[in-house]
Amino acid sequence: MNLVENLKWRYATKKFDASKMVSKDELQKLKEAVQLSASSYGLQLYKVLIVSNKELKEKLKPAAWGQDQLTDASHIFVFCNYTERKNEHIDDYIRATSKIQDTPIEKLEGYSNLIKQSTSSKSDVEWQSWSQKQTYLALSNLLAACAELKIDSCPIEGFEPEKFNAILGLEEQGLNAAVIATVGYRSSEDHTQFRKKVRKPMEILFEEV
Repeated sequence: MNLVENLKWRYATKKFDASKMVSKDELQKLKEAVQLSASSYGLQLYKVLIVSNKELKEKLKPAAWGQDQLTDASHIFVFCNYTERKNEHIDDYIRATSKIQDTPIEKLEGYSNLIKQSTSSKSDVEWQSWSQKQTYLALSNLLAACAELKIDSCPIEGFEPEKFNAILGLEEQGLNAAVIATVGYRSSEDHTQFRKKVRKPMEILFEEV
């Protein structure tokens, strides 16, 4: 299984080679992998900003505790959850489902009402937590796709969302930076790559019942 071997190869890259850029073709493959991510009800209530502009990366770096990955990596993926629950998001999904699956929209009305009832029953705190969790599903696909393509990556929670939101103008779009990931190619000077991967033993991590 190539995926397992590639996951053994990947690690959270701490130092990128700033001279190497991810090609347009490979970037497109990463975008497709993120697009195909699972999400609750299939709604994909998030947007992904891909930052490659050097000046913008420099502006974001202080808001991520000055981590060099942000400026040395080829691209920064910023996974943003929607901060407001809007029925129009659900309506858009139902219309897309009707068109793509060639299903009369009337037959999807029950499913639409189910989603709306479920999302409206959440408190504001529950909604924010739930919508942010959706971005992590997409992040997981990105990391796995990077490993398949032998592109290095590093998921990062160590940043200040409020500052990212301000720099990227996210609040005006009803978005919030939930988690980020840098992608590119490891530097030969990154000694982290030579460390053995530490994971829980199978017998402790899993229990078959």
